[in-house]
Amino acid sequence: MKFLDGMWMVKKGFDVRYAANVYQAKIEPKKLTLYCPYGWPIHEAGQTVDGGIMTIEITSPRPDIITTRLINYRRDRSHCPAFHLNTTDPDVAIDEDDQGWTFTSGRLTLKVDKGDFPSFKYFYDGKVITSTGFRAKGLVTDPQGQVFMSDQMDLAVGEKIYGLGERFTSFVKNGQSVDIWNADGGTDTDQAYKNIPFYLSNRNYGLFVDSPDEVSFEVGSERVTRVQFSVPGQEMTYSVIGGTDLKSVLNTYTDLTGKPPLVPDWSFGLWLSTSFTTDYDEKTVMEFVDGMAQRDIPLSVFHFDCRWMKELEWSNFVWDSDKFPDPEGMLAKLHDRGLKVCVWINPYIGQKSPLFDEGAAKGYFIKKTDGQVWQWDKWQAGMAIVDFTNPEATAWYQGKLRHLMDQGVDCFKTDFGERIPTEGVVFHDGSDPHIMHNYYSYLYNKAVYDLVAQVKGADQAILFARSATVGCQRFPVHWGGDCWSNYPSMAESLRAGLSFGMSGFGYWSHDIAGFEDKPTPDLYKRWTQFGLLSSHSRYHGSREYKVPWLYGDEAVDVAREFTKLKLKLVPYLKKMAMETHETGLPMMRAMVLEFQNDPTCEDIDTQYMLGDDILVAPIFSEDGSARFYVPDAGGDQSGKPWTNLLTHKSYDPGRWYEETYDYHTLPVLVRPGTDPLAV
Repeated sequence: MKFLDGMWMVKKGFDVRYAANVYQAKIEPKKLTLYCPYGWPIHEAGQTVDGGIMTIEITSPRPDIITTRLINYRRDRSHCPAFHLNTTDPDVAIDEDDQGWTFTSGRLTLKVDKGDFPSFKYFYDGKVITSTGFRAKGLVTDPQGQVFMSDQMDLAVGEKIYGLGERFTSFVKNGQSVDIWNADGGTDTDQAYKNIPFYLSNRNYGLFVDSPDEVSFEVGSERVTRVQFSVPGQEMTYSVIGGTDLKSVLNTYTDLTGKPPLVPDWSFGLWLSTSFTTDYDEKTVMEFVDGMAQRDIPLSVFHFDCRWMKELEWSNFVWDSDKFPDPEGMLAKLHDRGLKVCVWINPYIGQKSPLFDEGAAKGYFIKKTDGQVWQWDKWQAGMAIVDFTNPEATAWYQGKLRHLMDQGVDCFKTDFGERIPTEGVVFHDGSDPHIMHNYYSYLYNKAVYDLVAQVKGADQAILFARSATVGCQRFPVHWGGDCWSNYPSMAESLRAGLSFGMSGFGYWSHDIAGFEDKPTPDLYKRWTQFGLLSSHSRYHGSREYKVPWLYGDEAVDVAREFTKLKLKLVPYLKKMAMETHETGLPMMRAMVLEFQNDPTCEDIDTQYMLGDDILVAPIFSEDGSARFYVPDAGGDQSGKPWTNLLTHKSYDPGRWYEETYDYHTLPVLVRPGTDPLAV
């Protein structure tokens, strides 16, 4: 949210009151509270009347994390959803001297000056990593009278900001305005399905705003030397997380918000979808499955998208009997072929669905303030939305899915969950509707993931999810949403996946060859290479089937070659998944995450590391040209060449390369001293 008019003035209609100085302080066991008047510094009691005070509470939920809570008026927040955090009771040290106060947790220390408009400086191992300075902490009122709490972190020279969820904009977030608000906007806008109020800085710290509400970030986009962040309401809580490097910061952040679990081994194989609005029945499905087998393309999962149910009845969770007269028999056939089965679902219930009357009668849907079911016509005519704050509604929804699993379904694609109403609605548990908008994705995906874990066992639990908020890394896997079938969309999808990985999520996928439109055979083959060198791989589309033989004989060859390559890499991928589970590091890593000491890697978003040892540079052009950078492996392998896994050509580190590749090769380089195929 922008509220300034240049450096000194405020936009018309806005009012901003800044915390001026620390007039009083209170030290308690493991808590430092500062009382800061607004406006101008107060130095004697006569100045304390007729003015407000910002209360600043400083605590620590875990070692190396310092949490700051800014309070204008205290409010009862029992009606507000909250992220599930794994807090401990760390030892902290709080001291006061003539200069100010210090608060230390682990190796992270916050120092607060006693002067006017004091600075708040964060030190890790004695080195300054970030700070807030003059007129940073403020109470903002907009032209409509809405109140916001705001703060600003200083941006150092050369500092770069990453993360904030799966964002399709530039990988480095400097200069961007980012609103943390889940939206179904496709992949070529600044909207995002998965918004995470957490960013990483190349100065080895992270900042997490602990609010499911619409957090607004101005990353050097209003004050160019600051990251400004604000939250609606009378309070805001945020944490600074320190570390020795970006990896350790991510580890600590996911200690707090949740580690990604392990995923079943079979999930690393190829997933094939019916696509979205394509016409299909059991005969079509079996032709696809048998066609892959006949062409020697190993298949792991078959996915049924929307039209396994009757149109206008999404969702009813009942197989369309005209197309699938014997679903149990069909699913058994697929299992006999060694496949797992995934089906598409969402939390929306169209009025024509047989489940609508049942859910409405039992009060299982989000309601309007007058007690009627909230409905609209976007997506499905007269659709309602399941209210997962109602435990009975959650159990009812899970029961419908349990029946599908009894029939033979193994997992679910949890689509949608972003367009959740905020005005004129009430939730069963009284949650603030505005704050529920993003948080809904957590309740939705948790309900489905928990059911799969109950039925199949925790080691077999997996989703294919689109929406997310903080903590949804516990319910993998997520895919990138609706992208176009062209090279810019392929590149923006990769940027988003890398940002997502910098936001605490371990696994990520995307629609191979794009979702919208029909891809060219060229794009199909290039995206196949990229897709099968991602943590999870799925062919999917909107109005077009994505079986490879529709795109030519060479597309079949490419699909076969890269599917088999990925299967050879499964032991390596399992090893990397264990690292993801234990540390929170993504399987697909931005170059800066793996090679933070190489400045060249700070901006690269067209290549990535697949785990520790494999560098992948997808090809984004019809002429097959690739431009990629080879970093120095460091350690005892410093200066040694990397080797292409497919061509065995060597590449010296520390320089860029430009080469042209056919459809059977691309830059897939192995770190010196390693052999991912021998794990």
